[in-house]
Amino acid sequence: MNPTPSEEEALRGGELTVIGRIRSASNATFLCEAHLDELTVHCVYKPIAGEAPLWDFPDGTLAGRELGAYLVSAASGWDIVPYTIIRDGPAGAGMLQLWVDQPGDTADVRSEADEVGENPEAGPDLVDLLPAGRIPPGFLPVLRAYDYAGDEVTLVHADNVRLRRMAVFDVLINNADRKGGHILSAVDGHVYGVDHGVSLHVEDKLRTVLWGWAGKPVDDETLETVGRLRDDLRGTLGEQLREHITGREVDALRRRAVALLNNPVMPSPDRHRPIPWPAF
Repeated sequence: MNPTPSEEEALRGGELTVIGRIRSASNATFLCEAHLDELTVHCVYKPIAGEAPLWDFPDGTLAGRELGAYLVSAASGWDIVPYTIIRDGPAGAGMLQLWVDQPGDTADVRSEADEVGENPEAGPDLVDLLPAGRIPPGFLPVLRAYDYAGDEVTLVHADNVRLRRMAVFDVLINNADRKGGHILSAVDGHVYGVDHGVSLHVEDKLRTVLWGWAGKPVDDETLETVGRLRDDLRGTLGEQLREHITGREVDALRRRAVALLNNPVMPSPDRHRPIPWPAF
């Protein structure tokens, strides 16, 4: 999600006002307004001081990893991660991310809702739990389980290009926490991914609900983008990332890009805990 120049200026230099806390987040996360002159922009603010230490992510900050994921997203041109910066706020330095307006947040009507799974009025959410054996066209099954009532259900996600790119993006950044709730369908129909604080690790930590393409080939257009990212990591992108994650983690990111180019097949969930918990 790219802000207008005025919105970007407000996010970078405007006065931040906290209007609420997002209680569902595991770390301190606030909904804020950035005010500059007559402009007000909504955003998410995650102060570094509110981060809970993680033994398996000892280097850097979660805010830095969130910004790193945005830099990779921006370099890819896929616009998966909303505009993200690090700046001072009411609780000190932290990540600031442009708020994604979703259906129900406003009275706006999306202009693009044609693809299966992108119109809540038309059927399941992009990622959803459905009764076993009732998978609609345009959706891919991930796993079968039992809900809290003991009924058999199937975890599914939509089969569309936006989610497919996000699945590739998660492989590249080694996303350890792609929950269904971290996938947002905006009012304009675009699909965004948020909450990338546990990503970009050296070790394999991929945990995602987007396993529907496991074992399937990656298309040529996507591979062209992966190839550009591989090359960019030797230059400007790599330099930008090293300000927020370790050099070893940047090198591991490039190795993952090279591995996907050498074997252009989506990985399979053949590892311990392949899906984050809870899944939503």
